[in-house]
Amino acid sequence: MKQLHYATCLVLVLVLSSCGYGTKDEFASETHVAKFQYVHDEPASLTLLTMVSNKNGRGGHSSLVINGSQRVMYDPAGRWFSSHVPERHDLLYGVTPRVLKTYKSFHARDTHHVVSQKVFVSAQVANLAIAAAKQQGRAVDGTCAINTIAILNQLPGFESLPSGYFPEKLMKNFGELPGVVTTKYYENDVGQN
Repeated sequence: MKQLHYATCLVLVLVLSSCGYGTKDEFASETHVAKFQYVHDEPASLTLLTMVSNKNGRGGHSSLVINGSQRVMYDPAGRWFSSHVPERHDLLYGVTPRVLKTYKSFHARDTHHVVSQKVFVSAQVANLAIAAAKQQGRAVDGTCAINTIAILNQLPGFESLPSGYFPEKLMKNFGELPGVVTTKYYENDVGQN
């Protein structure tokens, strides 16, 4: 009985220690954000990106590209960085087509591919998503899906997405929404990430 108690305590300590922030908190200045702001000419949309294992189909990471008054990406507890992409508490600004391709290339490799699920929304919904992402703030490691869902659940038409920690479940549920267009991005290089 005493061993079970110690084992339970050890597991609890390990779980709680894994909840610490694993990524550096970035908070770019207004000037830096304004310098790199990007407005995309495509209609307003939300694009869920899921990094998926080629071996077992499990999701390794979730992020959300929001195309509204500007195009940004909520990359909760993400490790991707570019000096040309200002970041404020996991919200990346200046998400140009080149930046988005570089982000996908960073994650795609011989072991993983990137699933993009885009749904067109009203400009109002997209801008609500940007505001919700600003409010959501920095995520701890292992909470990318649940933090992304928390943003989506605040938006009209996305309230019914079930909450959870698994990127592949979020990908499945998001893919069942009406009008979602899914594409996949593969690379065969041996990644260094």
